[in-house]
Amino acid sequence: LPAGLSQWFPALEVLDVSGTGLAEMGAELLSLPCLHTLLAKNNRLGGPGSLPKGLGQAPLARSLRVLNLSGNRFADVPPALLQLRGLRSLSLGGNRLHSIPPDIQELRSLEFLYLGGNFITSIPPELAKLASLKYLVLCDNKIQSIPPQLAQLHSLRSLSLHNNLLTYLPREILNLVHLEELSLRGNPLVVRFVRDLTYNPPSLQELAGRTVKTRNVPYAPSDLPESLVRYLSLASNCPNPKCGGVYFDSCVRQIKFVDFCGKYRLPLMHYLCSPECSSPFSSASQSSTSQSESDSEDEASVAAHRMQKVLLG
Repeated sequence: LPAGLSQWFPALEVLDVSGTGLAEMGAELLSLPCLHTLLAKNNRLGGPGSLPKGLGQAPLARSLRVLNLSGNRFADVPPALLQLRGLRSLSLGGNRLHSIPPDIQELRSLEFLYLGGNFITSIPPELAKLASLKYLVLCDNKIQSIPPQLAQLHSLRSLSLHNNLLTYLPREILNLVHLEELSLRGNPLVVRFVRDLTYNPPSLQELAGRTVKTRNVPYAPSDLPESLVRYLSLASNCPNPKCGGVYFDSCVRQIKFVDFCGKYRLPLMHYLCSPECSSPFSSASQSSTSQSESDSEDEASVAAHRMQKVLLG
């Protein structure tokens, strides 16, 4: 960036240096107290010294709202960016990212996050702490699963996951009550499913814990060791309404198809307490039967009015 930039344009609010071959941004950037939009797409940023030192402590860290660094060479999300607490829009698409740092949760004001076109393999659960996030773009990566914690993104309206390696979605995704668009095309989940899912028998401790919970055996914290009290608090309810059981560590993973918008059937992951609980649910091999269709009616009725667009092709 040219020297004296802050002296020439002390009230500069928008700076676009996209497509200029830029390899680094100098310290002049730090003295632009009014800058709220910085566009630096399609450059050569990403090496050591690409961003000025002290970025997180400069006035810019408080004023910047929109930052677009797509089409550069970043292999990691620069830690300095995670200190820009006022950011509402961050774009790092088309870089060389292999992961999303857990500290992404520090960007609490973020409403738009674009990380498409990278090499990301997993999503950290901490991403779910971005309570203001409305648009999340993770397309064209190598993501194999979605953490159920993403259901906590209650403000999310659009989730782009196309062209990844997803084979299922967690059933918690139904809790995204404001989601209007879900893009899933180009994933194996429509044509290839998990067919042979193993089940590890519960331990004696789990069997005892299930009995305590299902039979409502009374106990007080003073009656048991602290570790057992904590263990009993981790019981998960079996989603089979005809069961009423619980599980701790041992459960049956199963794909269930849910009808969205009356047009698409999405495979959602269920966790059941035992193989016997799988009979009322549809499996991957039974997805085309009338039984599976009737099984999904309740969830479909809840979800259909929420999802306006489910893009599978």
